Amino acid sequence: MDGTDTDGTGSGGVAVREGIVFPDTGDGRRWVVGAVVVDGRGRAFAQRRSPDRKAFPNCWDVVGGHVEPGETAPRALAREIAEETGWRLRSVEAELYRLVWTPDDGVERHEVDYLVRVDGDLSAPRLEEGKHTEFMWVEQGREDLLHDDRDPGDYFIADIVRKGITAAHALGLANGANGSP
Repeated sequence: MDGTDTDGTGSGGVAVREGIVFPDTGDGRRWVVGAVVVDGRGRAFAQRRSPDRKAFPNCWDVVGGHVEPGETAPRALAREIAEETGWRLRSVEAELYRLVWTPDDGVERHEVDYLVRVDGDLSAPRLEEGKHTEFMWVEQGREDLLHDDRDPGDYFIADIVRKGITAAHALGLANGANGSP
């Protein structure tokens, strides 16, 4: 692993697996980061968005959100993880997916999703009040639990979680230890 501000990633001291290249979030585009948080058993964290959210109400989601002006992708990941769960970003292990999407507000988003590890009590996330209502840990092969009552073609979160779990197992992060709830 490498990764401190001295390597030019703007990671804020978070460990970054070699080969990960973060986007230039100061390029004038609207950036979004997503974090597939895995535990020591290779399970992925998911949280349900509250029913009154503008985008994707009452749907399962990973941790993440918009990159603020002047913020790097790793710093945005760390902030979103802390705000939405109370955990601290320990490492960025893999880039999982990049996409461009435009919600109902008509503003194009550029999203990058990462596999991450965190520090904190994984059995007791501090869900962001008013934004998330419940959570679960998703095991490999059970990504279907994330399928909501919506268009089957819109199961993006289940696909990202599947990619995260697969990457966690391939990287040897699923060993039954280190932070299993």
